Amino acid sequence: MSTTPSQTLRFRWLDSLLPEVPFDGWTEAAATKAADSAGLSPGQQALAAPNGVTDLIDAFFDQAADTARETLAAQDISQLNVPGKVRAGILAWLQALEPHREAVRRAAIKGMLPWSSAPALQRTWKVADMVWEAAGDTATDYNRYSKRGLLAAALPSIVMKWLDHPSDEELGTFIDRRLAQASGIGRNLGRVAKPLLDALSVSRPNRSGNK
Repeated sequence: MSTTPSQTLRFRWLDSLLPEVPFDGWTEAAATKAADSAGLSPGQQALAAPNGVTDLIDAFFDQAADTARETLAAQDISQLNVPGKVRAGILAWLQALEPHREAVRRAAIKGMLPWSSAPALQRTWKVADMVWEAAGDTATDYNRYSKRGLLAAALPSIVMKWLDHPSDEELGTFIDRRLAQASGIGRNLGRVAKPLLDALSVSRPNRSGNK
């Protein structure tokens, strides 16, 4: 997949920053030091990450999602049930993050968790979208958004569990439990929301102006 000049500069900056993050965190000071090490001019910095550290954190998680997508594409998960496919997607993503576990911890402290900031919400949504697409989900209606929303809400607790270095079995059991809880919420939500959306669709005037 081709990259734009801004993306090339952003990932160059990110590569220089990641070794500093475990010590200095995702800070502007660390980013400035990394930009100097990478030889980025102020103009190149503005092109690469106009929103500063926030863009670099986004690039970090985007990179992990791309790696997870490639990992899943090389696997045969077609025989797994839907929860199994979603579980495989989450584990592939965590595996991609593994070399930079402390950077993930620092991102969580800074605001990766979805209740912390709008950019964090977008990050978890993008990960959830990647996982569901890899699982073969092609829904375009209400179900698409509910599936991704419920998974996005479950991801922060899964990440925090993973940061505590659980065994593979313990982590797998935790993920399964969180997915089961999200599935139960989704079924209950669907029984209420879907009839409501259907009713709104029926009651909406058609484009010809007839009522």
